[in-house]
This record gives sequence, structure tokens and C-alpha cells, in this order.
Amino acid sequence: MSIVDNVRSVEERISRACEKAGRERTSVRLVAATKYAEAGQVVELIHAGIREVGENKVQAAREKQKTVAGMTWHMLGHLQSNKVKEALRLFSVIHSVDSVHLAEELSRHSEKLKQKREILLEVNIAGEDTKFGIPVSGLTDLFSQVYKYPNTRLVGLMCMAPYSDEPEDSRSHFRRLRELRDGLQQKFGIALPQLSMGMSGDFQVAIEEGATMVRVGRALFEEAVL
Repeated sequence: MSIVDNVRSVEERISRACEKAGRERTSVRLVAATKYAEAGQVVELIHAGIREVGENKVQAAREKQKTVAGMTWHMLGHLQSNKVKEALRLFSVIHSVDSVHLAEELSRHSEKLKQKREILLEVNIAGEDTKFGIPVSGLTDLFSQVYKYPNTRLVGLMCMAPYSDEPEDSRSHFRRLRELRDGLQQKFGIALPQLSMGMSGDFQVAIEEGATMVRVGRALFEEAVL
């Protein structure tokens, strides 16, 4: 299958999941995760109608953006504070904010650059030692500080469910993130419209549980022939 065919297949699966959940297709943004893709494959995504791309590293985005234009770029991976200034130039959305220090650096450099990027707080939803993200127990405290920063727009939460061959295993984690988001909205009285959750193996379950952004990589590129 080609990348175009893969995109069509993923879009159909998103539509079916939205229909099952009683949601509009427009309520879910497909972010193509291009961590393992080459620049030429990202160009193929453009031809297939994809307009939002996610990268895990600043340097990878920098190289791909030399040959790829017309896309909205999302920072998906762990962001080091010394890469914040460049990240703000490359990305429109930062999904992986997990500390006060990182949030402060983003706000400080955003003010200097006269930019106001969207950010999400990354939650280590299952408490895995191998994953980044704020522990669930520390989320409210982090949120209470970060949402006040004037130079960034805190729009929601992000998580990665533990790896499993069974998509249903992710459901409880996605539901938990939605419940955490709902609790923060009620407690602080602000809107958090975005839930970034779900990848190639479980994005349909994530949509059923309220995802507004799904980060899909493998399903877009596997067995694709340029």
C-alpha cells in the first residue's frame, strides 16, 4: 500500500470511531507522527491531504522543514529546556510540557519572540518509569502554576498509554486522562479543549474516550512504497 492508501485507511477508521462515539469527524485532528519517516515521505503526506505533523526531536524537525512547507508542526517528544527557543520557532503546538521549569522557559522565550504557542501538559498516566510526563499526583499542582503564564496558551493534556497488542487495554488510561481534564476544567474554571491521546494501535479507542488529537505514525507508513 502507498502512503496515500494508508492515509485513506486511517481517515476511514477515524470516521468510524467518531460515528460510534456520536462525534463529528471535525472534532478529531490527525497528527502524523514522523519520527521514523524521511522528508520525502512527509511530502507524500501533503499530497495525501495531511496538514499536521508531529516530531519527537527539534533537530529532526529542523532538517525536515528545509524541504517540507505548508504544515503545522507539533512537538511530541521530551523537550529539553536548552532547546526551547528553537522549538518555539519550529513548532506551533508543544504536547510534552511536564515541569514548571520547562513551562517557565517556554513562557519566557515566547515573550521575547512575541509568540504565543499552544501547550499541553504531558501526564505519565500509568506511572511508568520509562516514560516522561508529570505523575497524576502532581498534575493539579503543576497546572495551578502553568495556566497563569501569560505568554503560552495551555489548551489540554497529553498521555501515552502503556504498550499493548490489545487496544482495549488503553481504554481505562484514556478515560482517566479525560476525567483529569474534566476535573481541572471544573476546579479552575477554564476551558481545556484538547486531549492528545492515541497512536497507531489504539487511536480508535482514544477517539471513543474523547481524544481531539491522535498521533499516528506506523499506520501511515508501514508497507508504504514511494
